[in-house]
Amino acid sequence: MFERFTRGARATVKGAVAEAERVGAGSVTEEHLFLALLDQKGDRASFAVASLGLLRRRASLEASFAEARRRGGLTKAETDALAGIGIDVGAIVDRVEGAHGEGAHGEGAHGEGALAADRSSRRWWSGHRAFTPEAKSILEKSLRIALGRGDRFIGQEHLLLALTATPGTVADTLAEHGVTHTAVHHALYGPEADGEGHAEAG
Repeated sequence: MFERFTRGARATVKGAVAEAERVGAGSVTEEHLFLALLDQKGDRASFAVASLGLLRRRASLEASFAEARRRGGLTKAETDALAGIGIDVGAIVDRVEGAHGEGAHGEGAHGEGALAADRSSRRWWSGHRAFTPEAKSILEKSLRIALGRGDRFIGQEHLLLALTATPGTVADTLAEHGVTHTAVHHALYGPEADGEGHAEAG
């Protein structure tokens, strides 16, 4: 699959590995893919990212990712729903961190947990960091999106669409910031391509 990636998409994947290494994570996550995508310049995806205001909200997005990790990947909506039935996720997290230390729920611990669940992928692509199943799912989804559009390559725009079309921390956090798959599709291709966007999201 990787041979189909454009130079920019390859740079994004390599950037995700570098991002994981920078923060000392044990594996490469979908969040690292997204943050690496924000660092790319001069292509369709970078213009879409800028037009959606994601660059100026990077700090807020990173804080939301960190908070989602503290909650074990639960979205704010899920946390609110649990609170509605009397389960205070924040209090549970505080107790666990108090008993085991905050490091138990940091990015490194999250990465190692994902790595332990899928050791066969230790050298999947990077040679240094394993990609979590969720990150690999994003890469596979980008291929399906490209094929669905009739594109013969996988570009950064396909990665961006995959990140917003696949349920997970990135899609949920972006939605909380008002950026949905449909909004990203509009920013990339214009509202006239709406029908294709719905086909891709499935």
